[in-house]
Amino acid sequence: MEYTKPLAKLIECFQKLPSIGPKTAQRLALYLIKMSDFEVENFANTMLEAKKTITYCENCFNMTSSSPCEICQNPNRDKSTICVVSETKDLIAIEKTNEFKGLYHVLQGLISPMDGIGPEDIRIKELLNRVHSQDIKEVILALNPSIEGEATSLYLSKLLKPFGIKVSRIAFGLPLGSELEYADEMTLVKALEGRQEF
Repeated sequence: MEYTKPLAKLIECFQKLPSIGPKTAQRLALYLIKMSDFEVENFANTMLEAKKTITYCENCFNMTSSSPCEICQNPNRDKSTICVVSETKDLIAIEKTNEFKGLYHVLQGLISPMDGIGPEDIRIKELLNRVHSQDIKEVILALNPSIEGEATSLYLSKLLKPFGIKVSRIAFGLPLGSELEYADEMTLVKALEGRQEF
């Protein structure tokens, strides 16, 4: 069946989102069409406002509406420990456990030569500057157990060792190739508790 042009275009837009296949895109598009004009306008305005106001923290590169972000500004956080994650979604997954009380550093990606992403393309230099200029005692590497995550962890551990700080890695009760954002909170708690030094 051929969709009317505006509906086909809307379905195509939804399919550009991660993990949205043709059937889900169709369901979302049809649902959106049934919404009231007010609801659709509010939805669109909320997306535009989020796009315009969300930026990156000047310290940790977490997504935020103010810089420094709420975590970096919190006086109750342990300023001597940094947990390194690849994306904001991983930070959110760890925060949900309520176990980690330190600061974060969001790399904004992983080293992936196949995709043309090298160390200079992610926030490694900024991490090294933080470790050099702040009183950091431990860096916890909480990167996905993928080939890219492994490569990035090894690269970072080699760069961080000369600082004379503890460099640890969360333990994984996750299968190789899985992602942190899909792990349950208890698995993440155990992974943080069972972290190992490089």
